[in-house]
Amino acid sequence: MTTGCQRSQPISSADAWLIALGTPGALAAKAATQTIPIVFRAGSDPVEIGLVATFNRPAGNLTGIANLSTGIVSKRLALLHELVPGIASIAMLVNPANPSYVQAETKDLQSAAHVLGVRVLVLNGGTESDIAAAFATLVEQQVSALLLGADNFFNTARHQIISLAARYAIPTMFYDRASVAAGGLLSYAAPLLDANRQVGLYTGRILKGEKPADLPVVQPTKFELVINLKTAKALGLTIPETLLATADEVIQ
Repeated sequence: MTTGCQRSQPISSADAWLIALGTPGALAAKAATQTIPIVFRAGSDPVEIGLVATFNRPAGNLTGIANLSTGIVSKRLALLHELVPGIASIAMLVNPANPSYVQAETKDLQSAAHVLGVRVLVLNGGTESDIAAAFATLVEQQVSALLLGADNFFNTARHQIISLAARYAIPTMFYDRASVAAGGLLSYAAPLLDANRQVGLYTGRILKGEKPADLPVVQPTKFELVINLKTAKALGLTIPETLLATADEVIQ
């Protein structure tokens, strides 16, 4: 989403600023203006998709935080593969309305799955009815586990996904802690709170007169593994001790 408001001094109150949270919002904001400062929080590589020139010198009217959610797909698959013994196939649920995420994530997933000898099925989940149909396909195709694409829409559909994963006993890897706290199995991602805090800090610096071009794009320094033991037990899964030892949070 993109929101706008007025700057305070020393920047003229006649000038607007934007915060673009998420890759689609950032791309839309960039297409709309080359002068209004924009602070984004993007899961895709901002250089690769054309948001900024480089991480250190954005060189335009945009800067922000790159969560790099699309760059950790191989790690997320490896964790799910360790948790669920004998995975023969895995599905990724993606939102076709967010093509930059879909292209990056599916490419990385295919490469990582090939190394592990795992079959990959990519399913669209752009609406609630699409998600329901995707789970029916998972059962029909006897897919071993599900990995959610890093798309904000799946936050909106969080409870539906958790409910369907439980109903059909599909081990599911989420990309946000909140979903695991709500009953999802596990997640691996950069802490969202840290990213949002950095968006606020950069916005404050721009309000005080700094330029986006002079503010390097921030990359996460920490990724958190969160596991829900209750959900694992309901799915008949035993969490390996090695995985428990590396988890940042274990929800009982």
